[in-house]
Amino acid sequence: MVDHVGRQKVAQIVQPPLVDREGVQALSMRKLGKALGVEAMTLYYYVPNKDAMLDGLVELVFSRVAVEPAGEWRAWVRAFAVSVREQLLRHPGLMPVVAIRPVATPGGPRTVERAAGALVEAGFTASEALHVITATATFAIGHTLAEAGPGRPDNPDLDLDGLPVLAEAVAAGLGTPADHQDRFEFALDALLNGLAPRRA
Repeated sequence: MVDHVGRQKVAQIVQPPLVDREGVQALSMRKLGKALGVEAMTLYYYVPNKDAMLDGLVELVFSRVAVEPAGEWRAWVRAFAVSVREQLLRHPGLMPVVAIRPVATPGGPRTVERAAGALVEAGFTASEALHVITATATFAIGHTLAEAGPGRPDNPDLDLDGLPVLAEAVAAGLGTPADHQDRFEFALDALLNGLAPRRA
């Protein structure tokens, strides 16, 4: 069984910036131990393996997404998605890990339960409440991964001759940080406006 406290300790020691520099694939217990000035075996006092360390990093990122599920549901679900994107943009090296690893922590189910409970009070069924949470989280992670994930190439120089719509969009700032922000909010609002309890 993974030691939750140990996993948190190693995640806090590693800190996402180390992953941003080295990349997840290059990160190993041996390399981490060297960076910390200790033997790799010392790390196994806290976590049993690299997978547990990665779980700790995912936990660390989501622990900083602090949104209270209170008030009008679309407002706090929107704030949740915005916060997820902000945290991932701070640590792009962790995006591939967050995209494929669930939050495997003792507090994870309790956090989901609070959010789902608030949605049930807003009129969703239990299943629908989880659909809302999953759809919103998946959108935020996927959008941010496409926006700024590791290995994403810079916008290539495009020949826009005869492509007036694309030319206008590029002139308006297509691909800039402001454009990514606007694109995210545009799609997020469309998603949230389309979500509602299904009625018989």
